[in-house]
Amino acid sequence: MKRAVALLTAVVLTGCGTSATTGSQNLAQGGTFTMSVGGDPGSLDPALTVLSVARTVGRFLYGRLIDRTADGTIVSGLAEKWDADVTSATFTLRQGVTCSDGAPLTATDVAANITFVGDPANKSPLAGIQVAPGTKATADDATRTVTVTSGAPDAFLLTNVGTLPIVCGKGMTDRALLAKGEQGTGMFKISEIVANDHYTLERRKDFVWGPGDWKADQQGLPDKVVVRVIPNETTAVNLLMSGQLTAATVAGPDQERLLAQKYEHVDLASPLGTLSFNQAAGHPGADPAVRRALLQGLDLAQVGKVLTNGKGRPSQSAVTVEPRPCTGDNVTPHLPKFDKAAATTALDAAGWRAGADGTRAKDGQPLAVKLLQPTVAGPTFTATAELVQQSWQGIGVKVEIAPVDAAGVNQTLFGTGAWDVSMVPLSLSLPSQLVSFVSGPVPPQGVNFGHIKNAEYESESKQAASKTGADGCDNWNRAEAALVKDASFVPYYDSVVPTFVKGAKFTMSDSVDPTSIRMFSS
Repeated sequence: MKRAVALLTAVVLTGCGTSATTGSQNLAQGGTFTMSVGGDPGSLDPALTVLSVARTVGRFLYGRLIDRTADGTIVSGLAEKWDADVTSATFTLRQGVTCSDGAPLTATDVAANITFVGDPANKSPLAGIQVAPGTKATADDATRTVTVTSGAPDAFLLTNVGTLPIVCGKGMTDRALLAKGEQGTGMFKISEIVANDHYTLERRKDFVWGPGDWKADQQGLPDKVVVRVIPNETTAVNLLMSGQLTAATVAGPDQERLLAQKYEHVDLASPLGTLSFNQAAGHPGADPAVRRALLQGLDLAQVGKVLTNGKGRPSQSAVTVEPRPCTGDNVTPHLPKFDKAAATTALDAAGWRAGADGTRAKDGQPLAVKLLQPTVAGPTFTATAELVQQSWQGIGVKVEIAPVDAAGVNQTLFGTGAWDVSMVPLSLSLPSQLVSFVSGPVPPQGVNFGHIKNAEYESESKQAASKTGADGCDNWNRAEAALVKDASFVPYYDSVVPTFVKGAKFTMSDSVDPTSIRMFSS
């Protein structure tokens, strides 16, 4: 069975979510931490990928200017001081920060990272998500100070820019090095890559700029991390139980074996149940009546239970990574209630009439949708896609399920556009990170893959961006609700996914925090 991974992630925040521990065992000196991922990450260039698995590996390799604790408190990372409002920020680097090859990290290097992402010509998928287009940074190497001017008001400017993965100068001039995970500023460096099999990372003994008052000489730090590519969850569980893995995320029924044996685990919410509609001209989703009818024709509670093996919960927001800056339920009040008869009536009223074979058509065109199903997002996605197909065929819609791997997701959503409804989940840490995915330029100029134009969302998110942090939450909440009401981007069910551990402890936000890993002696 396929392992579950969040295919797209807007950003990885360096913060502590919940922790996993294993009793009161003694800490080891060194050791190897081996974890599994569901697919090969491909390029590790942190400015040119939003794939979750790539950013999970990249978190070990690339440091960030600031870190965040479980309650959202900001602590030092690469920077020792910082200040920010919604339009500008300054960071002062710690002394002695070096690159994976031993070269010093300069303020000029950091400024180049930020400016690269902010320059639309570079087509970074983080532009508009983590860094506003047009954002620029300048440096004073003598004082180790970086000054950032945002290209647009950003309510979470400090967090967004401060958690950008930072690479070194040689990587900025030769991005082929970054694709291989080199020229990093993080706790580990790449020592071996065997594509589709494993990635080996070695701990940098000179790394002393961990979060807050982190100490480099503390007991239990692993000397090595091995990230193994294991698409099959059953295989991953077997390897964990036999001691060949230290940690594995298990979304499917195989987790029951580990729960029965009382394995320690960390549970994190993931927006697994998400429906996006392609509103480009010529697609059925361009008609809002069709979008709403399709939602009304689904028993989303049942769909969500199938998707999460009954271990999930209804979504309240597109943002699931803790700590959430804005609380509240932006989804449930705005979802249409399941009503097959009402869905068929709505399609009739919109001019989509059923033919002799039961399939609806309008102006000679059948009502047919291509349902994009990610194959590396867990074994339940196949059954869920089939349930959606059956439900929609029951209201006269012809449904073709299109299974795609991780590379196919990127190619289809941001390239060919050959899809009508997407099941691809999108992990978000901040409400501002959704903006570019649901408004603004469409591929290839931007990442608004659904070609969404929602005036209320654009207005509310623009107002929210002019307010600092949680001050804009009322606007962010109304903006999200507008998308659900319009049936444009609909998170409907969160999966509560455990990451099991044997022989170690660590903390997580949306992936394992490298600086938190402590190995136990056997």
